[in-house]
Order: sequence, then structure tokens, then C-alpha cells
Amino acid sequence: MNPTIKKNDFIRLNHYLSNSGISSRREADKLIQSGIIEVNGKSISKLGTIIHMNDVITINGNRIKNKKKIYILLNKPKGFITSTHDPFNRKTVMNLIPNFSDYRIYPVGRLDRSTTGVLLLTNDGSITEKLTHPKYNIKKVYHVVLNKNIHDNDIHKIKKGKIFLHEGRVKVDFIYKKKNKVKIGLHIGWNRVIKRIFKKLNYEVIQIDRINFGGFNKKNLNRGNWCFLNKKEVDDTTKKNKHY
Repeated sequence: MNPTIKKNDFIRLNHYLSNSGISSRREADKLIQSGIIEVNGKSISKLGTIIHMNDVITINGNRIKNKKKIYILLNKPKGFITSTHDPFNRKTVMNLIPNFSDYRIYPVGRLDRSTTGVLLLTNDGSITEKLTHPKYNIKKVYHVVLNKNIHDNDIHKIKKGKIFLHEGRVKVDFIYKKKNKVKIGLHIGWNRVIKRIFKKLNYEVIQIDRINFGGFNKKNLNRGNWCFLNKKEVDDTTKKNKHY
């Protein structure tokens, strides 16, 4: 091997696409298989392809470059859609942060429009996959306000896994209550799972605030405020998750 070529100069194509903020690594595989990715002018559809960092990578004729990774921690307020855009022109979380159009920043996962709390935004597809793919089993913690005081026997049902939704049995890590307020931690990422758990027990959820997402917390951010995280902070936080 040419001594001027280093091992670190090579990378899997799907990883390169993920690092460029194009997609998650899983979605990058689909793009590769579709045949729209070209390396040095040659269409590539084979999964596992290794490229050199100086190769010219294009998608539909547009060159892709590895860009600086940006990580933003947001304390999401109510009334904002967790999306990069909305066809109905409703406010999105992108309205709350600076314009990083050159870097394709996007929210990691989703929070309901009425749900508040911890939300990470980034252009790092690898981190996005680790925080959203079911196989990583990421822990989330929520503060929940109900329309009435919750009974001890209902807490017992949740704690002992006696609640079933259409996806299966609900398993929680812990649940504590104080009158109509509940703190609950769980790993499952089913759609609207918090609201559906309590609806099953005839409670109406008035407010949901996510206080921890995969080890990320609000870091004393006021509602609607955000801060930058550096790569080391993100890596250190994600490494604490035992499933990584």
C-alpha cells in the first residue's frame, strides 16, 4: 500500500453519506441500492462499498461533502412541529434555532406538537441512528400531568407490565406519582406511547415534558432556548448508554 495513504482515509459509503447529513446509515443503504449515488462518476449500488475520503460522491448529480458536525440541544416549547418543514405552514422547531441551511440540520426523532422538553438537532446521521433505531433501546424520561390524581393500583398495573397496547406489553423502567403528576422512564419508542398508556387507564394527559433522552437533559435551558453541544459531549453521553 502507498505509505502516503492512511487507513483512516477510507470509509464505508453509507457511513460517509450519514456523516454528510444526507440520511441515517440505514436510509443511506436504500439510497445506494437505488443506484442514484455515484463515486467518481460511476454509479454504485453495492452495499458495503469502501471509498476514499477524497473521492467525488454525488447524488442526482449534486456533489456531497463531509461537513462539520453540528449538535443543538433544544428545550422544545408547546406549539411547534418536530419537523424541518410543515405543509400547513405551522411553526416547526427549525423556527427556534439559527438557519443552518448549508448543513441540513434536522431533529432527532419526534415530539408531539403539544409535548415539551429535550430535543436534539444535528446533521450527524450516525448519532441520529443510535438515538432512534429500536435496536439501541434508548431510555426516555418524562414528567406527565394528568387530569386527576392517579390511583395506586393503576401505578401498580403500569409498573408490573399489566398494560397492553397494540404493539404489545408496556414495560417501564420506573414510575413515581404525586397526586396527578407522574415521572416515568421507559425504553420503548412507540408512537404517542405516554398518552396511550394513561388513556388505557381512563386518564387524560394534560402535559408531557421529556426531561431526558438517551442521557441528554435540558441543562437548565429555559423553555424555547437552545445551546450548542460539542462532539465530545455528544460522544461521552451516548457512550454511557449500555446498548451502544
